[in-house]
Amino acid sequence: MRTISLACSPDADDLFMMRALLEGLIDTGDYRFAITTSPTDALNQLGSGGAGPDVLALSIAHYPSVADRYQLLPHGGSMGEGYGPVVVANEPMTLAELEGIRIGVPGLTTTAYTTLRMMVDDLKPVVTPITPYRLIFDALRDGTIDAGLIIHEGRLTYEDLGLHKVVDQGEWWAAQTGGLPLPLGGNSIARHLGPEVIADVSTLLRESIAHGLEHLDEAVDWLLARNGPLDTPERVREYLWMYANQRTLEYGPEGRRGVQVFLERAASEGLIGRCEVDWAP
Repeated sequence: MRTISLACSPDADDLFMMRALLEGLIDTGDYRFAITTSPTDALNQLGSGGAGPDVLALSIAHYPSVADRYQLLPHGGSMGEGYGPVVVANEPMTLAELEGIRIGVPGLTTTAYTTLRMMVDDLKPVVTPITPYRLIFDALRDGTIDAGLIIHEGRLTYEDLGLHKVVDQGEWWAAQTGGLPLPLGGNSIARHLGPEVIADVSTLLRESIAHGLEHLDEAVDWLLARNGPLDTPERVREYLWMYANQRTLEYGPEGRRGVQVFLERAASEGLIGRCEVDWAP
């Protein structure tokens, strides 16, 4: 029995992908998975350390920093199809008005932050952890920040608090690229595992995602029972429809192109290192 270490976020889309492994719902043969969770920025930093996990969920913007040690898996991506992280504020505001003000961001290694740097020249980021997820909303309420970049489940709940959308990054990206999806996060696998193990583990991870898609009702109930920030079946389904869907099962040509174009554009602006994606089988 070989143990595969796997690190992902505690957010609904990542847990959805890993549910079959966490609950023993598929046959993993000679492999067992030791799964841990951390916020997105912490996962990226984990990947930048010496000995990261065998499988790592990371921000696409951070992939160039670990590409020498990880391949990107062809499944497990969270893509914004004309939607994505949003910048919100207490009062209506334009994109131009974000210049020079304090913006709460979920970490300096995230795709959302890198995208925001493409959008705003004079950026004053205030790193605001996403755990607990309401922390950025509290910072907006008490005036610690002037606007906030919202990722994950908070993207569906900010309107409940009377906050105003300044810009949707997925909409902005689609307008910039002729409709390409915005690649936010993906799953990667350590090169040191070798071709045979990489192929085996990739197959099992894909089976876990497929199991979730084929047993959506059970997956929604399971996520609700974990008492996450989304507390109704409708909201959980909406979130999964956005970030854990058929594109998650397979990027497809358009999804892969979205990844490469994002990396090329961010690199051309000096925001990340240059990188050609090396896709695992």
